[in-house]
Amino acid sequence: MHRRLIAPGALAAASVLLAIPASAASLSPGAPGIGDPYYPAYGNGGYDVSHYDLRLKYQPASDELEGTATLLARTTQDLSRFDLDFLLDVSEVRVNGVKASFTTSGEHELEITPKAPLAKGTALTVVVRYSGVPSSKQAYGFTSWHRTPDGGVGANEPEAAWWWFPSNDHPLDKATYDVSVLVPDGTQAISNGTLQSTSSRVGWTRFNWRSDKPQATYLATLAVGKFDITTGRTESGIPVVNAYSKDLGANDGAARASIERTGEVADWLSGYFGPYPFNALGGYVPNTTTGYALETQTRPFYSPRQFANGSNTSVVVHELAHQWYGDLVSVAGWKDIWINEGFARYAQWLWSEHEDEGTAQEIADYVYASHPADDPFWTVKPGDPGPENQFDIAVYDRGALALQALRNEIGDDAFFAVLKGWPQKYAYGNATVADFRTYAEEVSGRSLSALFDTWLFQPSKPAVPAAAPAAVRSTSVAPVQPKSWKKIAATNDVHEH
Repeated sequence: MHRRLIAPGALAAASVLLAIPASAASLSPGAPGIGDPYYPAYGNGGYDVSHYDLRLKYQPASDELEGTATLLARTTQDLSRFDLDFLLDVSEVRVNGVKASFTTSGEHELEITPKAPLAKGTALTVVVRYSGVPSSKQAYGFTSWHRTPDGGVGANEPEAAWWWFPSNDHPLDKATYDVSVLVPDGTQAISNGTLQSTSSRVGWTRFNWRSDKPQATYLATLAVGKFDITTGRTESGIPVVNAYSKDLGANDGAARASIERTGEVADWLSGYFGPYPFNALGGYVPNTTTGYALETQTRPFYSPRQFANGSNTSVVVHELAHQWYGDLVSVAGWKDIWINEGFARYAQWLWSEHEDEGTAQEIADYVYASHPADDPFWTVKPGDPGPENQFDIAVYDRGALALQALRNEIGDDAFFAVLKGWPQKYAYGNATVADFRTYAEEVSGRSLSALFDTWLFQPSKPAVPAAAPAAVRSTSVAPVQPKSWKKIAATNDVHEH
C-alpha cells in the first residue's frame, strides 16, 4: 500500500445519449466529486463506468505518452455536464460519437459538456484523445508517475490514474480494463491481468493486457521499461507473470527470492481467505527510487528498496492479501482503510506463524508493549483515521491488534470463518468498517460493539492487550519481533509535504 496526504477540492459527474429538455439541462451538471469526505474532489457523480479501453503509445526516452481512452458508462442522473479526473493535455472529446466541448478546472478535473444534455440511464461511449509528459505534471504538489532510467511507472494510492488515463477516480466506481501499449522494440509494457497478445512492426511492439474483473482506478498500473520476465503457475493453475527491471543491481537477487514465491503465497492465503479471486497473478519491480509497495490488482508493484536488506517475502504476503482485502472487496470510502491495511498486516502475522518466526499472539504482545500509553500511536483511530493519518503505522499495527482481539473474543473457528466468508459476501464490490462488524456479529452470534470501539475508534491505549483467555494463552514464549512481520512501506518517504 501506499499513501498520499490529503487533497482538496472537487468536481463532477456523468455521460450521454438521450436528450432531456433544455430547461432541465441547466440544472443537471454532475456532482462535485463522488462524495468521499476525505477527498472531496476525487471521483465524480452522475455516471458509472463499466469498462476502460486504453490505447497508448509511449516513448521511454522522452517520457511522452499519447493515448485514446474509450470509456463505456451509463448515466445515473440527468446530465448537462460531467467530469473526469485527469492531468494530461486533451485534444478531443467525443460523447456517443459527437464532439463535445471541454475545459479543465481545479487541480485535476476535465469538464466535459456534451452537445446535447443526457437523460438518466443513457448508455455512454466517451472517447478522449490526449498526450503529454506524465512526469511533468503535478497535482497538489506531488506526482504519482515514477520516471525510471528506461521508462516510467504509474502506481500510487489513493490516486495514480490521473497521470496516464482519464477516469472516475474512486474505488466506488470499479470497471474492467483493456490496456494496449505501443513501445519501442526491446522495451516491455507491464499492466494488470493477462497478456492477450503482442505484435511488432517498424521498430515498435504492442502489448495488449486485459483485466476482466472489476478493478478500482488506483489499482490500475502501467510500467514501461526493460524487464526480465518470468512465468509460471500456482498449484491451482493461475498463471503467474513477474517482471524485474534489468538494472536492479544488488537488490535483484533478494527481489527474485521474494517475488518468485508469489504462487506459493497466494495458494497459502487461499486457505484463509478463499479461492484466489482473479485469473492472473504476479508482481513487478521497476528501478524506482521510491520506497513503498502497492497492491495493484493481480500484479503488485514493489520498489527495489523493499529488498535492500535481503529477501522480504512478508511484503509479498501483504500485497497479495490485498487481492482479497482491498481489491476483491474495496473500501466504500477512504475512511474504511482499516479493511485494507489491518487485514494485510494480520496476514503477515499469520505468515510469521507459518514460518515459525513468532505467532500472531506473540507479535500482538510485542506491538502492544512497544507503545506506551502516551505514544501518539494510540491517538490514531484505525476505524476512521482521518486523511492525514490514512497510512499511519497505527492503521497497520493497531489495525492488526484489533483483529487479534477479535480472534480471541470469538474464537478461532468463528474468526477464520469471518476471514474467509467476508470476501465472498462482498466480492467485486465495496464495503465499510461497519459492514465488517455486522458480518462478524452475524457469524459469531455475539455483540462486538465494545470491542470494535475500543480497538478501532478510541484515541487511547486499550487497558488490556489483545490477549487470549488465560486458560488457552501460551506464556512460555517471550514476545518476539519476527523479521517477517514488519513491512518496509507506507512511510512518508515519497511525497514531500
